Amino acid sequence: MRVVSIHTYPVKGCRRMDHDSARVEPWGLDGDRRWLIVDEHGLGLSQHQHRELVTMRAVSRPGGLTLEAPGLAPLDLAEPTDGEASQVLVYRGRYPAQVRAAGPEADEWLGRLLGRAVRLVWLGDPAGNLVPWEVPAGSGAEVSFADGTPLLLANTASLDAFNDWLLESDSPEGPLPMTRFRPNVVISGAAPWAEAEWVGRRIRIGGAEFHGAAECPRCVVATIDQETGERGREPLRTLAARRNVDQKLLFGLQLTVRADPGGATRDGRTVSVGDAVEVLA
Repeated sequence: MRVVSIHTYPVKGCRRMDHDSARVEPWGLDGDRRWLIVDEHGLGLSQHQHRELVTMRAVSRPGGLTLEAPGLAPLDLAEPTDGEASQVLVYRGRYPAQVRAAGPEADEWLGRLLGRAVRLVWLGDPAGNLVPWEVPAGSGAEVSFADGTPLLLANTASLDAFNDWLLESDSPEGPLPMTRFRPNVVISGAAPWAEAEWVGRRIRIGGAEFHGAAECPRCVVATIDQETGERGREPLRTLAARRNVDQKLLFGLQLTVRADPGGATRDGRTVSVGDAVEVLA
């Protein structure tokens, strides 16, 4: 089994960035979902509310990022280390996160894109941002602005099997690309749905170790074409018929980061395209 692609989403809900290699932090891949757009009440916004976010490209770099979208001039932003401090919720039911405001220039730029008053905030210290549920022994509880766990793994063979189901059902929407599921790490060489058997197990990828926390329940965002923003019925329609477990429509494996990945130092933990994937005890 090997890694075939790696992706991050610098601003939650934005277009993906593709990588050949990425450093692994306790809260996920370096630069992944450290920025969040919030409404006037400090509640996070994503493609649930604004499908047009598929057109927004956020390119992260050391110390900041650049925002790009059709019809708008690119906007360069530095990490607002001295920005106004506040608390926000990535979504209801999560602990408040301590953030810094990016500032009025970013807010105005995003307001023009989304057609409403919003704020852009930055999570400067993910070490203090914890998931509100129990994590596996040996894993950290830190998380960025990801919905559930720090990383999402997807299996190309599972996508192929899913698209076979679409073909059998004569669905007009298939085949679907992997981008619909917005994974961080995509692997090949495993059997279809093998990742379902990795829940509760350790997984070594490159220089890092992870814990298979749970299969990923999918939401309506998976029905949004990540190139156009158009919404359909798939994959939720077919997942409801084929991979519905306790009313959760499952695709992909949620991962937590192991606190001690085989003795590797924190700065030395990376995952790269081509890395071997090994499922441990």
